[in-house]
Amino acid sequence: MKLEEKLVIDERFVFTTKAKNKVFTIIGLGLFLFALGMYMVMSGGGHHEDAHGAVQAAGHAAKGHHEAFNWMTRVWVNLWHNTVFFAGVSVMGVFIVAYNYVAYAGWSAGLIRVPMSFGSFLPYAFGIMLIVFFFGHHDLFHWTHDGLTDPNSPHYDRIIAGKSGFLNTPFYLIRMVIYFSLWIYINHLIRKNSFAEDINGTHTYWHKNTIVCTVFLIIFGVTSSMSAWDFVMSVDPHWFSTMFGWYVFASWHVSAIAAVTLIVVLLKERGYLTIVTENHLHDLGKFMFAFSIFWTYIWFSQFLLIFYAHIPEETVYFLDRMKNYGNHYTGIFYLNIFINFIFPFLVLMTRDAKRHMIILKIVSIAILFGHWLDFYLMLTPGTLKGHSGFGPLEIGTALVFLGVFIYVIANALSKAPLVAKNHPMLEESLHHNI
Repeated sequence: MKLEEKLVIDERFVFTTKAKNKVFTIIGLGLFLFALGMYMVMSGGGHHEDAHGAVQAAGHAAKGHHEAFNWMTRVWVNLWHNTVFFAGVSVMGVFIVAYNYVAYAGWSAGLIRVPMSFGSFLPYAFGIMLIVFFFGHHDLFHWTHDGLTDPNSPHYDRIIAGKSGFLNTPFYLIRMVIYFSLWIYINHLIRKNSFAEDINGTHTYWHKNTIVCTVFLIIFGVTSSMSAWDFVMSVDPHWFSTMFGWYVFASWHVSAIAAVTLIVVLLKERGYLTIVTENHLHDLGKFMFAFSIFWTYIWFSQFLLIFYAHIPEETVYFLDRMKNYGNHYTGIFYLNIFINFIFPFLVLMTRDAKRHMIILKIVSIAILFGHWLDFYLMLTPGTLKGHSGFGPLEIGTALVFLGVFIYVIANALSKAPLVAKNHPMLEESLHHNI
């Protein structure tokens, strides 16, 4: 290996005090907006409720299915929304690493440490999710209310009673612990083997990681869909979609690809990852382009099948987001399609667009924001109905999570060389050309 190539693969990311202060500024601003938003919601000025939403809320209360609106519900929903989104981006980082190992992908060997760092956020997401569920489960999940499965109760719900074997608190918590325990442990093994490979210089650890990643893909094939049912679909317990696991998977995956692309671009702008060329950026751009189309395919397929069948218990999901609650979510519904499909499709269509860092940065930020909105649209109508809003509380919560996520990922990247220098595919990555 040439001397200049050896210097390139020995580079390390330095998480400077200046960079940390910028992250703390994001977190501090987020906390300020979060506190302001809580004050506004407590005082009654932080949510929008139109006449249609008020009538529907009153109707639900009359049936005994919902209590009067509690301002803390909006806080719990915001915390759950951001935890689910960032947890998904984190575990999808592990997924990206896994399929690159199993596919013997050479092009990604020089930047594999970026997605490999994402799993470091999983323990924090797990802790937050447990806390939010423990204190806010009644506000988030209708099926946790008492009396819904008792035929003698005035609140008896035949549909939820039929799902009670799966939707019950002990089993739900057991599943959550299993998901995160497996994801965290496998991520730990992958990072441990990769770092050991740096020191020992043998391919033994690469082969170990290939086996570990194969096991992870099998496990993730089950846990990705089940976690989507648990974390997202169960907020609408009367509704179901056999495509929903794929839908959440697609949204998480393209978000993680956008996050990898954005971090790679930011590192390159600061003089790191000199091994990464416009050819690698082109591949990242192709992934964002392709999986934006894949997400749209899943979105449209689910939408088309549900509306074609015209079954009321299925179509209500889209009606709530398209026109119910006084068109409260209509704008976000259509913005979701524009920002997550039309924008990346048109901007990344040409070859040159995929090879320019400024374009990739803009598109990756748009995709991350767009799919954050996608999860907002998945979770909020089923929990807040017509009482939702979009203001300091939502922005502040997102900024706090973003700041913590950036800090954890940056700290993880600083723990080892940015390039897996003894990766057997590194030579191919060094000379990658398309």
